[in-house]
Amino acid sequence: MTESEKEKLIRQYAAGEITWSAVRERGIDNYVDVLAALGRLGLRPPVAPMEGPNREARERGRAIIREALKAAQ
Repeated sequence: MTESEKEKLIRQYAAGEITWSAVRERGIDNYVDVLAALGRLGLRPPVAPMEGPNREARERGRAIIREALKAAQ
């Protein structure tokens, strides 16, 4: 896979156009490499929508992180 192909793949992932599973299927199997590429490109990982059976657990987790950040200030 060329660098331009990797960049296109990473940009699609960041935009939410493809999933992490699709990234792996297309040849990048290490998520650390994905995170590094996102950083180099100035992009962030996609955020999963707040829906489905794990929504309450995700909301609790986010609340815990917010409280920890407030306490650290």
